[in-house]
Amino acid sequence: MVKCQDVMQAMERIAPRRLAEEWDNPGLLVGSPNDDVKKILVALDVREETIEQAIAAGCDMIVAHHPLIFRALKAVRTDDVTGRKIAHLIRAGIAVFAAHTNLDSAAGGVNDVLAEKLGLSAIAPLADGAADGEPGLGRIGSLGEPLSLEAFAALVKERLGLSTLRAVRAGEHEIRRVALCGGSGAEFIGRAAAKGADVYVTGDVKYHDGERAVGLGIHVLDAGHFATEQPIVAALAERLAKALGTGVEISAETKSSDFFQVC
Repeated sequence: MVKCQDVMQAMERIAPRRLAEEWDNPGLLVGSPNDDVKKILVALDVREETIEQAIAAGCDMIVAHHPLIFRALKAVRTDDVTGRKIAHLIRAGIAVFAAHTNLDSAAGGVNDVLAEKLGLSAIAPLADGAADGEPGLGRIGSLGEPLSLEAFAALVKERLGLSTLRAVRAGEHEIRRVALCGGSGAEFIGRAAAKGADVYVTGDVKYHDGERAVGLGIHVLDAGHFATEQPIVAALAERLAKALGTGVEISAETKSSDFFQVC
């Protein structure tokens, strides 16, 4: 019988906790390491509909990218969104484990999966990693052939299943080198420019981030937080299945969509 502890150990090999940012809260957030686990649902978020899907599928555990709990709780109240989710999970006997910035940085994690999805080669970390040379946040790589901003934007939309995205044009130069950071990575625009990227792909880009990019001469594509991270869900489910073997059934959550819609 697979235990929750076995899943935790497998996740530690996939996304070591030491790679997490100091402010982050990865790990086992609901449940006990001694819990039996027969079915796991891998998801980006622990949404209320994700919990319902896990219950309907008979899952014992949710492995998510975004932590359900970020900061210390002083109360678990069911009139609060987080408290309601926690109570629902405990009543249903479902454990929750999160791998967040450690999965962003890890080899084969969020950013490597995104880079491969966009067809990049010679992929390297964008941000500095640990002192022992472990990967850091973000990635930078090369396209097989140079593309215009319009052509590359079309490629990103096709690969990520988007109908629209936001673009910041910083001149007329073609794109050969691509930097990226899944989720919210506008803080690395300067680093992407310094490392010679022609375009930076991320989500949650603000107005003055765009202004800075123009000043630095680097195009930016805001493909959204959800779309730049969602590819990890299927990839992580596959890796966990290989790591844990036949003792547990693992599925990838596929019903969630971006909170933001174009009207």
